[in-house]
Amino acid sequence: MTAEHPVSGRLNRREIGKVTALTNPLSGHGAAVNASHRAIARLKHRGIDVVEIVGEDADDARYLLAAAVEKGTDAVVVTGGDGVISNALQVLAGTDVPLGIIPAGTGNDHAREFGIPTKDPDAAADVVVDGWSETIDLGRIRDQNGVNKWFGTVAATGFDSLVTDRANRMTWPHGRLRYYLAMLAELSQLRLLPFRLVLDGKQEVAADLTMTAFGNMRSYGGGMLICPDADRSDGLLDLTMVKSESRTKLIRFFPTAIKGTHVGLDEVTTARAKTVDVECPGINVYADGDYACPLPAEISAVPAALQVLRPKPHKPPKLM
Repeated sequence: MTAEHPVSGRLNRREIGKVTALTNPLSGHGAAVNASHRAIARLKHRGIDVVEIVGEDADDARYLLAAAVEKGTDAVVVTGGDGVISNALQVLAGTDVPLGIIPAGTGNDHAREFGIPTKDPDAAADVVVDGWSETIDLGRIRDQNGVNKWFGTVAATGFDSLVTDRANRMTWPHGRLRYYLAMLAELSQLRLLPFRLVLDGKQEVAADLTMTAFGNMRSYGGGMLICPDADRSDGLLDLTMVKSESRTKLIRFFPTAIKGTHVGLDEVTTARAKTVDVECPGINVYADGDYACPLPAEISAVPAALQVLRPKPHKPPKLM
């Protein structure tokens, strides 16, 4: 395998000698700071040269990270949740620099996808040093102005993005409780939304829906298997379309989505596509929990767009 022609799903062993460490101090209600200190100490103990990045905000962190990647680094190690990982993806997408993850967020969906220890920063740091790298796809959201937003897990549109809109406008309470209250408020105003989806430029779906999720990976929101059959290496997005006018049914939907059994419900339709043009007036897209753009937008899967450092597989991989 070459850097110019990576193959999704393939594993490679890399020599890790120098890493660039990026931390979101607010992740996990401040838990990321302690996790970062432990992980960096572990990396140094194992002989890794660590360059730490502290950005004043997300834009500054991304600028500093891009400069570090350009100068040369064996890996970028991110401590925090899916939001700070999302920030790193905007720099790492399409490069041969692998992403290492020290989980310290509230959701940790990226880490969960790869089996990275979520409660042990030392063990997560060991994953980085061991150097097993998997080539995976990324999702890409392109807005009307041609601006791209990369994502690893799921892009959300509809009811769940309206909930996030509302939660972001609230100043109290903090944490998950704010999200739950926002969900209750949106449930009280539940309505079907006029979606128009064009899959791979040929299959049109025009329907009133509650929400549509676009999965490069299986879960979002801290383990909700909204796209339970999504394959991060197949070059396709898994679509989960939900139509429910009933508040009661929608409330019952979410526990089934945690288990991934919702795909068998009458109100759920699934599909796969490489590229989807999405329209729905007044709806924003969120991906990896972060705001992306308002609709309309093009959402697509980009094969072999990212390298991720992950635990050594149980079965010996086919080496390149």
